[in-house]
Amino acid sequence: QDEFVESGGGLVQPGESLTLSCELSGHSTLALAWFRRAPGQEREMVARITETGGRADYKESVKGRFTISRDDAKNTVTLQMNRLKAEDTAVYYCNALSFYTSFEFSGVPFDSWGQGTQVVVCA
Repeated sequence: QDEFVESGGGLVQPGESLTLSCELSGHSTLALAWFRRAPGQEREMVARITETGGRADYKESVKGRFTISRDDAKNTVTLQMNRLKAEDTAVYYCNALSFYTSFEFSGVPFDSWGQGTQVVVCA
């Protein structure tokens, strides 16, 4: 059984919105995060939410446009993406964090990854 199953990606125009969803198997007590990998680039974390959902942090370039949320009753984590830009084009993944610090925007994801969901922003 997959630990992370992402969905909701698609092809949109700049300025439009998408909502990504991730179903989790386990890890519901851990901090959760969304990552993305753009073509030819390393995977990077774009949003992180704490174990209780009380705090969310974002990569600078998505602040004010993306919102991460979690529903532990449904074992899901969601990424609402507004005002999308061409540079948001990537495959998006969710994961739990085995370690993170509140002093910087970073975190250590588990080794297991889902297939991701493709987001393409193109005029």
